[in-house]
Amino acid sequence: MQKILVIDDDRDMCLLLKRFLSKHGFEIEDANTAKKALELLDTTEYDLVLCDFRLDNMDGKTMLIKIKERYPHMPVIIITGYSDIKIAVEVMKLGAFDYITKPLFPDEIIVTIRKALESKERVNEPVSPAPSGNGTEDKKEKKPGGNVTISGQYIFGDSMAFKQILQQIELVGPTNYSVIIYGESGSGKEAIAQEIHKRSKRSHKPFIAIDCGALSRELAGSELFGHEKGAFTGALNQKIGSFELANGGTIFLDEIANLSYDIQVSLLRVVQERRMRRVGGTRDIELDVRIIIASNEPLWEASKKGKFREDLFHRFNEFSMTIPPLRERKSDIMVFARHFLNLTNEELNKKVKGFSPEVEEIFQKYVWYGNLRELKNVVKRATLLTDGEYIEDRSLPFEIVNFNKLSFDYGSDPSPVPVQAAPAVPATAPTSHGRTVLDETTLKAASIDAEYEMIIEALKQANFNKSKAAKLLNIDRKTLYNKMKQYQEFNNH
Repeated sequence: MQKILVIDDDRDMCLLLKRFLSKHGFEIEDANTAKKALELLDTTEYDLVLCDFRLDNMDGKTMLIKIKERYPHMPVIIITGYSDIKIAVEVMKLGAFDYITKPLFPDEIIVTIRKALESKERVNEPVSPAPSGNGTEDKKEKKPGGNVTISGQYIFGDSMAFKQILQQIELVGPTNYSVIIYGESGSGKEAIAQEIHKRSKRSHKPFIAIDCGALSRELAGSELFGHEKGAFTGALNQKIGSFELANGGTIFLDEIANLSYDIQVSLLRVVQERRMRRVGGTRDIELDVRIIIASNEPLWEASKKGKFREDLFHRFNEFSMTIPPLRERKSDIMVFARHFLNLTNEELNKKVKGFSPEVEEIFQKYVWYGNLRELKNVVKRATLLTDGEYIEDRSLPFEIVNFNKLSFDYGSDPSPVPVQAAPAVPATAPTSHGRTVLDETTLKAASIDAEYEMIIEALKQANFNKSKAAKLLNIDRKTLYNKMKQYQEFNNH
């Protein structure tokens, strides 16, 4: 029986998850504090960790880092509010397998947990060679309903910006150049790196992807270059590092600016001499590896700030490309949305045909802070909640449906707005006697509207952090979620 550790300071939530997951055949233990969770992790072997981001004595980001330092291959799923999408993107960079948003839905929890457990089973499997260039490559085809090129599980949209990216991939792929890929989190940098690898002479060799943001300072050297038995406390066996695993193929280093200075020095030697030495080792190992790196900030600027070595930047800067954010290529939004819908239909064995016109309009107006990753998760969640043939706006998160009311311009710094109760001015209807009629429906609508205005102002002041907004309103998180859901349901009817 697979064992899951649930970490949440809400005892009721722990109890609910324990009962629900136990019915699905999992053995569950729970911890209400970070200290207890770490003690359990040190004494018990778990298959997966399910952790709420907002803990009383430690945030989920710090908790995730501590778990990954002890158990790098432990799948961790973070539970967060949808308004914390930027936080969700950050924890994915730190090594979380996935995140699920509140309110929680049973099917979504089970699907995510099973995918995480399947990924753990594949961690120790040997890297299988990529298809050779003798006619067995991934098929590229045109799908009806959109001019989109499909290669494996990745797609290239029909916007001019993405056509230019595809042209650059075709150009640099067959070379042996090092490549820098710039782009925001969730924009598909790793998928672009895989496409470059597939078009190279190394396509039949391994492609190894490393998220440098998820590597702790203490273990980064071991993860990248390997270590010998006894090299440090806990090094019970020899370990092959990522560079050795990628020998002959391609290594992709995502968010490379997060590497510490000493690791950057070691990396410079690898790039210059094409050889490396395991931690605690005494002999050099020859390397033949193509290096592709990615960053969400300009490395030239990072080097000027002293965050990234300038000589290392120049070594890597043989070719660079920038992936534009999704908000700058509106024509691609529905292309990707339909692709993610097709994948989710297969995964959930559903037959949702598409999106209502209202949803398509909402998608076009929304600013996708998490880019393709956020869009994919929104489509997956909406497909799960859809019983009919088309995804309606009631299946979308509150923040997306009400984006124009909630949001400010992307990238601006919102000024705090005092939380004040909006005056409840009920709608009235004149009678033939010059009076006004105030019925029950009108009164209810006015009450909900006034309450809604207060919630909107609180969310703005809290920078859309629901936990902070709930404190400003002097209510708990669950009540705030219920109020938002109530407004959405009332508005839909």
